[in-house]
Amino acid sequence: MNISDSAFDVDELSVEVHPSEAAAGRAAAGFTAATVNAAVRARGAARVVMATGNSQLAFVRALADVDIPWDRVTVFHMDEYIGLDDRHPASFRRWIREQIETRFQPARVEYIQPDQGDPERECRRYEELLRSAPLDLTCMGIGENGHLAFNEPGVADFADERWTRVIELTPESRRQQVNEGHFPDVDAVPPTAISVTIPGLLSASVVQVVVPELRKAAAVARALNGPVDNTCPASILQRHAHARLFLDESSASLVTPG
Repeated sequence: MNISDSAFDVDELSVEVHPSEAAAGRAAAGFTAATVNAAVRARGAARVVMATGNSQLAFVRALADVDIPWDRVTVFHMDEYIGLDDRHPASFRRWIREQIETRFQPARVEYIQPDQGDPERECRRYEELLRSAPLDLTCMGIGENGHLAFNEPGVADFADERWTRVIELTPESRRQQVNEGHFPDVDAVPPTAISVTIPGLLSASVVQVVVPELRKAAAVARALNGPVDNTCPASILQRHAHARLFLDESSASLVTPG
């Protein structure tokens, strides 16, 4: 079924399908701008959690064409490898610095810093920052195995009391990083990371999920057409009325609308 240029709901989740990755990115950028501007009008500032990675690039490029008061925005990110220097090409801190901080100059960027001592202590520090004021928007993707941030299938906890944790990456997640060109082989991918948990990600007033590309189609189909359980962490999005999912034709190609 061709569902391009369509919108539908899956349980409580709003889904939009756009003709291309660029079109989905533009729609998501407009949604981000509206959400951030509403928060700034209401409170004078906005707090946004942002994903990294290749799947977010069209969306981030489109942010340059919308009106966002970046000088009122504090940016968080959602995961970082343990044992990887922030200058490494695969570092998520480096991605945020190059794609968000340098380009848009937000008021503040709060980085996960697992190389600054004990990772468990860093989890507590970052969780305190996240909880210190309301989060207005989470901008995220879905992994090829259905993970959200690095909350992996089979171990992701939809009711976790913690907002950040040390996570052991699955072989599938590590292979995805190699296939995206970030590491030469699986052995080079750090086995652990600090990740914002699913309750932390979904605590934001609005959740935006941008998932283009054919390689994500199976995960998207499981998330939308399968049961809500942690074998596909992204399936929890079905239960969140404050979330909106932006797809392109390729990533939506295996979805059966309800």
